[in-house]
Amino acid sequence: MYTVDDVRKFAEQEDVRFIRLTFFDIYGHQKNISILPDQLERAFARGIAIDAFAVGGFENERHGDLYLKPDPSTFTILPWRSVDGSVVLMICSLVYPDGTPFEKDMRARLKQAVQDAAGMGISLRMSTEFEFYLFRDDEKGRPTCEPLDTGGYLDVSPLDHGENIRREICFTLAEMGMQPQASYHQCGPGQNEVDFHASSPVRAADEASLFKWVVRTVASTNGLRADFSPRPLPEEPGNGLHVNIQVESEDFLNPIDENAVFCSFMAGVLVHIRELCLFTNPTPASYLRLGRRKAPACISWSNVNRSLLVRVPSDHVNRMELRNPDCTTSPYLVFMLLIQAGLDGVRNSMTLPDPCDMDLSGLQDRCLASLPASMEESIEAALGSGLVKLHVPASVTAAYAAREQE
Repeated sequence: MYTVDDVRKFAEQEDVRFIRLTFFDIYGHQKNISILPDQLERAFARGIAIDAFAVGGFENERHGDLYLKPDPSTFTILPWRSVDGSVVLMICSLVYPDGTPFEKDMRARLKQAVQDAAGMGISLRMSTEFEFYLFRDDEKGRPTCEPLDTGGYLDVSPLDHGENIRREICFTLAEMGMQPQASYHQCGPGQNEVDFHASSPVRAADEASLFKWVVRTVASTNGLRADFSPRPLPEEPGNGLHVNIQVESEDFLNPIDENAVFCSFMAGVLVHIRELCLFTNPTPASYLRLGRRKAPACISWSNVNRSLLVRVPSDHVNRMELRNPDCTTSPYLVFMLLIQAGLDGVRNSMTLPDPCDMDLSGLQDRCLASLPASMEESIEAALGSGLVKLHVPASVTAAYAAREQE
């Protein structure tokens, strides 16, 4: 893990020409400002000022200036470099001019959730599985909706034309210090998936937040367009962002007790998930995916059924895979809320319902509880949620609710 001194030495010794200070708005959209090395000391000491009023979701704040404070542990050398020197990146926290943390900094809220878990003797590891389509550009470089190939699930060349692109994506991620685990062709034509190794929640969110930028950059250099939207092609499978959470209880030596903590954690997620769908599925298009082509609509879980909301893999201890989020989420915000929902389950010793091993895809009427069927339902659930009110600023929830009109 890099320290401030490590970053200083690297900048001096390796001919660093530009330093990208990156942050993410409330929707998970990446933003950045580039500084020259002579501004590095100021960035670490005070931060670099930005205009809060110009950032979506940050409007109407009590102070127009916010400061970016780089986190040296996120120091990354970018594979795409300037001609005569290195370009590096650091993810930043957001503070007011007096150093007070900015309440809409979702990365800071995720850190707090991890601390809350640690205070209860619970440690967490998380990972993501991203689905996305690759579409061709036309002869003038304009985007089209023509898939790169006609391949299907786990197909190989010549049906799969995305193998080389996925390989380049994974190599680029590895060069940036990220941890891709697997990549393959998904069910839709031109649809791909890249999965990450498990890591700490903040690191996992950092990797997930940077991932789409890397994919879009690699795709663009190959004359392609990467599409992460929930349902790019009406008759084909949508794009999901599956979130894996591994729960370990540090206070219990007895595996039975640890399993009880995991079950209560997962019960908390199931109890609160309807309230969180405004953030896990934050666009009107998100609800065109749910309940179709193995995307879940029922609030249930199983060890074997991949069409349900939560799958608990039989070959992993105390790990749950949540399948309803899509790639339009903010990983920091969603991870934070999932952790807080799980901790609420542990605090209240919530009981996990029995698993449901029947195939419920397309048969939501057989399920006792369902995810919201529209963004309107999600907004209503979020506005009535005590958990959301406790952990998400009201202005952030209002901004998400306003997107129904977009």
